[in-house]
Amino acid sequence: MSKEENIKNAEVTEVPRSEEITFKPSIIGAAIIVLYLIVSMSIAIFFLGEKLHVTMLSAFGVCLLVLTIEKCPWKKIEEAILYGGKLVIPTVLILYCIGCLMGSWIASGTVPMIIFWGLKVINPSIFLVTACFACIITSMATGSSWSTIGTVGVALMGVGMGLGINPAMTAGAIVSGAAFGDKMSPLSDTTNLAPAVAEADLFDHIKAMVYTAGPGIAIAMIAFLIMGINSKGNVNNETVKQILTSLDEKFNLNIITLIPPILVLVLAAKKKPAFPTLLISTAVAALIAIFLQGESLKSIASIMEGGFVSDTGFYDIDKLLSRGGLLNMNYTASLGVIVMVYGGVLEKLGVLEVCLDRIKILTKTVGSLVCTTVVSEILLNMITASQYMTIILGGRLFVPEYKKKDMLPQTLSRTLEDSGTVTSLIIPWNLCGAFAASTLGVGCLAFLPFAVFNWSVPLIAIAYGFAGKFQWKTGEIPSSKTYRKVETANADNVNV
Repeated sequence: MSKEENIKNAEVTEVPRSEEITFKPSIIGAAIIVLYLIVSMSIAIFFLGEKLHVTMLSAFGVCLLVLTIEKCPWKKIEEAILYGGKLVIPTVLILYCIGCLMGSWIASGTVPMIIFWGLKVINPSIFLVTACFACIITSMATGSSWSTIGTVGVALMGVGMGLGINPAMTAGAIVSGAAFGDKMSPLSDTTNLAPAVAEADLFDHIKAMVYTAGPGIAIAMIAFLIMGINSKGNVNNETVKQILTSLDEKFNLNIITLIPPILVLVLAAKKKPAFPTLLISTAVAALIAIFLQGESLKSIASIMEGGFVSDTGFYDIDKLLSRGGLLNMNYTASLGVIVMVYGGVLEKLGVLEVCLDRIKILTKTVGSLVCTTVVSEILLNMITASQYMTIILGGRLFVPEYKKKDMLPQTLSRTLEDSGTVTSLIIPWNLCGAFAASTLGVGCLAFLPFAVFNWSVPLIAIAYGFAGKFQWKTGEIPSSKTYRKVETANADNVNV
């Protein structure tokens, strides 16, 4: 036997390395991991005062224990942890950047300026509608619900407080508008991620979302108008006057203070990346704070690191404006590290795949397929605490099922966003929900009833599924991408 043959035989009979061994947990083990997370988080929220970090860490520990008992090689667990760590790094950087941005926008007078003119101009009866619309425009322009909530959202909370509007209502309007704008913006990461996972075209995807998100935001606007009309009698004109006076005395409310948000909108319109856009706006706001508001280089650096401290004399205004800063993002960032690593382990080691495979038996009709997709995405948002993992895992799981039913790719990508993107903002331990709650100062469960858009869109998607509305099959409507090739000449003759 030749030397080359000996080497070839040795390669064939070589024992696989530990990292190459395929591992998949049992359905019992996967169920224990998932059920422990849901039950423990429910206990933490309703009985322990939202001790999310410790609870999430305990869920992670139970997950590792179950995987170890099921003979999962530790090498594979380490690889899964590193995978989750890689996913969380960009998110944490964005969070810290938003913290600096919030501090600099307050110190520069940008946020006080918006609050000042919001109190002077906006009628209380249409405030909630106005707040929602302002967040829609900002979120569509920037492609980021986080940036919208952390900047314009904070200012609108101050306006709502001055007008006597229930803070939970204001937060609900902000979250609804930010979510809708994020969904419909071609600059949004989730709006690009969903069609990529579902193998759809971006603009076909956005067009398809109009049919569910459109009615959802219309319902929300009507609800906000009704809420606003019922709340219009709660304004204390003397309090508003005192707030305006204190803001005017504390800050130089010059039109120059509006440059940072205008800069964000302009750079976003030019399709510049979010991270450098936020950094540039932060730097410009810092310069305005120094030259217009009288801050020193040392003080603005301290504000960007530890947050702005307001001393207007009004408790509610001071509480609202005393925020921002890189270090004040540590609550959300540290939770993000835990949940993203946890989610990475669940994804890479097949825990979610085992659970979700059992759900496929519920996808016999188009209606049940859409309903199962929506419910699965909401559960994934609760389990992984990450909208990105939710969209990716759900998309990977259901692509074959939508192919079997000859559906267009945008029907899947739309459903992923109708459930995965919008509900992430109303789940307390989800990274998006935790950020919104900590930034706006209102708990997720408090603003949940008023985040009308976020809970109505999944219901609309399910209703459309069972009614067979806008559930297009290949050839039924023009589409840039399809799951199977279709002859152009015969496309119009294809029936549902």
